[in-house]
Amino acid sequence: MTSQQPAPIESAPIFDADQHMYETPEALTRYLPEQYRRDVQFVQVGRRTRIAILGKITEFIPNPTFERVAAPGAHEKFYAGTNTEGKSLRELTGEPMNSIPAFREPGPRIESLDAQGVTEAFVYPTLANLVEHSAAEEPRLVVAMIHALNRWMLDTWGYTHQDRLFMTPVISLALVEEAQRELQYVLDNGAKAILIKPAPVKGLYGWRSPALPEFDPFWRDVQDANIPVFLHASQPPLDEYVSRWEPPTTNNFMEMSAFRWVVLGHREISDMIASLICHGTLTRFPKLRVASIENGSAWIRGLIEDLEGFYKKMPQAFAEHPVEVMRRNCWVSPFWEGSVAEVVEWLGWDKVMFGSDYPHPEGLPEPKDFFKYAEGMDEKRARDFMGDNARRLLGVPVRNPAGDKPGDMAQALA
Repeated sequence: MTSQQPAPIESAPIFDADQHMYETPEALTRYLPEQYRRDVQFVQVGRRTRIAILGKITEFIPNPTFERVAAPGAHEKFYAGTNTEGKSLRELTGEPMNSIPAFREPGPRIESLDAQGVTEAFVYPTLANLVEHSAAEEPRLVVAMIHALNRWMLDTWGYTHQDRLFMTPVISLALVEEAQRELQYVLDNGAKAILIKPAPVKGLYGWRSPALPEFDPFWRDVQDANIPVFLHASQPPLDEYVSRWEPPTTNNFMEMSAFRWVVLGHREISDMIASLICHGTLTRFPKLRVASIENGSAWIRGLIEDLEGFYKKMPQAFAEHPVEVMRRNCWVSPFWEGSVAEVVEWLGWDKVMFGSDYPHPEGLPEPKDFFKYAEGMDEKRARDFMGDNARRLLGVPVRNPAGDKPGDMAQALA
């Protein structure tokens, strides 16, 4: 990083590492086996539609039909720390808008990318955020819902569209053999990336980390497929713990208290990366590429300090230096309002990616709006951050006209 002015947007072809789709209700129901139909229902509560899973209504996503949504970037002032009027997220939302085709379909999204000056994007589901958390007590239901979602995603978006939109089908590790089958299904249908919830999973024998050796058959398949794994923020698994401190009146994320924001933080991603390192997955499978999306970057310093400290205290517990493992295997897309320079310092220039979170309200109205918050960076590093590092992660050619230095791509994918 330098003190130069940000490179002009036209000089940095954008690969947005964090965009989203808004699913329709049938995303979870069209392909759901008959025996589970009663377990997943959209119900009317007054004038509002809610989703009920296993007979319990969840409000984590306020409107799970996404027919009316907050405008892209509606919450920008909150996340940018410029909410000087102290408005709630609901107040900042203002008047919702009708979903437009670009939120729902690949063709209109391509048109949206063109208008935004974005060349490629990873696209994540939205409704999937609540699936594994809400149905955790029934692992077979989780697996069925995830497969139904992935089939709907394939029907509606495809897993790769015009080599510009790269969808991230979901894999649940609740049942290892089922996870292997789901991985093969999405690979057979052209997936270039997969999405995993950064959390412990509940299988038939209770809760456990998905980085324990019993999950190695799945991770071996992922490494053999040479496909990147995305760990996107999701409904927090720590919710029950936090509720013991502060019993909630709602689980709607737009109505969380200050205590919940502070305590929940982004502990889930820190614990997930720590597990992948301390339980040895990233050592047993050193070619895995794992990317943290929409989890911010404030957690990185604390995790590195912990890994450094405990490596000194108990080096026998690690087959290799844990911080070097983290720097070798992990990519991060910091919040758009976060510090890019710090992630570069902690993990390396090639491990930091831009993400706008479009079209979510906590994202940016337009991806190129990032330059309002950009730290000064030279043109090469602007190109790396705004697109080329995502291309390196995916394993496609960079768009820097000067090209990579000899060995850059090999080093990034080693």
